[in-house]
Amino acid sequence: MVTKITKGFWAKTANIILRNRIIILLIITGITIFLALQWDKMRFSSSQANLLPDHHEVNVQYQSFLKTFGEEGNIVVLAIKDSSLFTPEKFNRWNKLSKQLDAFPEVDFVLSTDNLQELVKDSLKQEFVLKPFIQEEPKTKTQIDSLASHLFNDLPFYEDLLYNKQTKTIRTLVYLDKDIINTSARKDFILEDLQSLIEVFEEETEMNVYVSGMPYIRTMNSQSIINEISKFILAALGVTSLIFFLFFRSFRATFISMCVVIIGVMWAFGILGLLQYEITVLTALIPPLIIVIGIPNCIFLINKYQQEVKKHGNQALSLQRVISKIGNATLMTNITTASGFATFIITDSQLLKEFGIVASINIIGIFVLSLLVIPIVYSFMPLPKTKHLKHLNKKWIDGFVNWMEHIVREKRISVYVVSIVLLVVSIIGIYQIDISGSPIEDMPKNAEFFQDIRFFEEEFDGIMPVEIVVDTKRKNGVLKAPTLKKIDELSQVVHEIPELSRPVSVVDLVKYSKQAFYNGIPKYYQLPTSQENTFIMDVARKSADNGNLLKSFVDSTGQTARITTFMKDVKTDRMEAIEAKLQENISKIFPSDRFNVYMTGSALIFLKGTKYLVNNLILSLALAIGLIALFMAYLFRSFRMIIISLIPNLLPLVITAGLMGYVGVPIKPSTILVFSIAFGISVDDTIHFLAKYRQELTANQWRIKKSVYAALRETGVSMFYTSIVLFFGFSVFAISSFGGTVALGTLVSATLLFAMLSNLILLPSLLLSLERNIANKKVLKEPQIDILPKNEELE
Repeated sequence: MVTKITKGFWAKTANIILRNRIIILLIITGITIFLALQWDKMRFSSSQANLLPDHHEVNVQYQSFLKTFGEEGNIVVLAIKDSSLFTPEKFNRWNKLSKQLDAFPEVDFVLSTDNLQELVKDSLKQEFVLKPFIQEEPKTKTQIDSLASHLFNDLPFYEDLLYNKQTKTIRTLVYLDKDIINTSARKDFILEDLQSLIEVFEEETEMNVYVSGMPYIRTMNSQSIINEISKFILAALGVTSLIFFLFFRSFRATFISMCVVIIGVMWAFGILGLLQYEITVLTALIPPLIIVIGIPNCIFLINKYQQEVKKHGNQALSLQRVISKIGNATLMTNITTASGFATFIITDSQLLKEFGIVASINIIGIFVLSLLVIPIVYSFMPLPKTKHLKHLNKKWIDGFVNWMEHIVREKRISVYVVSIVLLVVSIIGIYQIDISGSPIEDMPKNAEFFQDIRFFEEEFDGIMPVEIVVDTKRKNGVLKAPTLKKIDELSQVVHEIPELSRPVSVVDLVKYSKQAFYNGIPKYYQLPTSQENTFIMDVARKSADNGNLLKSFVDSTGQTARITTFMKDVKTDRMEAIEAKLQENISKIFPSDRFNVYMTGSALIFLKGTKYLVNNLILSLALAIGLIALFMAYLFRSFRMIIISLIPNLLPLVITAGLMGYVGVPIKPSTILVFSIAFGISVDDTIHFLAKYRQELTANQWRIKKSVYAALRETGVSMFYTSIVLFFGFSVFAISSFGGTVALGTLVSATLLFAMLSNLILLPSLLLSLERNIANKKVLKEPQIDILPKNEELE
């Protein structure tokens, strides 16, 4: 019943398309113009990707921290490691750079040797005051040496904040306005103003300035993504069109296909603008994905058209059969591919949800475009010439199909043995997969800003912020002596961990106050005793300057304090070990009935986000498998057929996962996408094969062997063509400078190659081995007669 309705539907669809060619082309033109007008609404992402849902406990704590203390990742750091800095001309030029940066409205304030303030005690007024580190511009080398000696030896408060005592590296901290951190104003300031100032400085002084900090890293990383979009699109178009031409040897067919996918890319950008989604590292992949996924549609449609023309030479009948025969299978394949992407919609991650929505809409869009444009354009053109049909008779293609048929006929046991061995070996490899929660692992390793990250890790122990928030549950509880001792004790634990930088907190300010109280003698840089605490705090309370300094470390009520440290780029298991050690000490030092202490910061958010995505991967992949199983149930109404169709598609995923374990590619946000994407695309071959197999069953009076071999010959060429296009199409991502994009492209390519062999060899083998078990009611009613001799050649 359903089959009859479907057949009638596609026949009517073919008539509607071919009778309304001009109207349909005008509608497509109108939609394309409308979506092109939405391009100006496209925005590149300015905020850091948050992979966790808003209601997640870790995210709630992070938002609470931001509400109390403001944006944590607003510091851009500049550093110089050059002994020639300590000469009057260059030292003063370095200080001038700080003044220039401080003049910009995007900058909140700058902390550098130029405006460094010393905390000193005013004995007359009995209060602390801030005195400039540089009283007047130094003119001689002796004055510079004196300032450097004073900085390195007498001001421990600024150690690892503004200088590295061992290497004599000097830093300048540029605090950006917190309101612009997640806006395009940050990008404009860094790319236009900051970089030009640094370039002029480097040219004048012949010194190298290292630049880093989360706002700078995010900006440079986003710029790299923007630069790669056009590169990907051109590379995808170039590779797919070249392969397409090599297969079909027709400029006309190649040009038509390129037009279809270019319109698809225009639609993809238009839909991003229409939905007002930001272009992220994921949505930037959609345009080239549309090219790679759209070309196989064109291959199936054009190949079928040319086959029909070769059979009977009737153009109208050929075009009608293209739509009616290929339309249903192509719709199913595109729905399954879209389903692979659409499974991301059910995740709570906004980043993945937007990617899933846009990708699935555009995949259905490219299907509609292919089905409408290709038959309509060919209807206006003369029949293909004989030379355009030569590829259908290529001997090497026949050789490939004959080889597959030979394997399926004669080597089925070997096929099963190899499959089982691969399965076992891959499962062993899966247990070796690591999870990566590093936010900088996928960044371009050769980029200058990445080299600068490594410099700051070496000199100042990292640039990724980790915050520990201490809520004392009572007003002004932070400055109580017992609380300060507890914060200092936890700070010592943090300092002992080699992957974390020296922590900065209110404790350092209190220690600095004691040093100032004792006339700046460095050995007094320590927490006051209980007796000292009383009169030092009395002096501190009278000091307006001290209150201003306190704002950075304690909230306005004096109830909540922050301990800020920075983490190096470390492996996930080490990051988790650090978190566990800190959590253990937090529980030991701060009783939960009197304190509420938690860890947060962008480094921790990314780690938790990656772990969360791994859990979602299992859910989205399970949903994709469930959806595909439903499509198979619709096609065959047989539970055994569902199992048979899933095995050749799940095996390549397991092999790829095992390969990741052996090669050392970790599970991370970029590689997590591989499985759902690859499964959604690889199952297309299964649907094409089984759809043709079902047609052959009907034509051959339900003789399974003859139907399997006929389906293999009919679909084998198209499946080979599309798999090769997909393989090289996804391989385009290997030219990326982003490690994650390279991994995504190469892993999907490898999976699709395995899937092609699996669908062309393992699937037919299973059908033949289980032929009596998978026969449906109609087969059972009519006894099967195998009329195909073992070595008979099929037409």
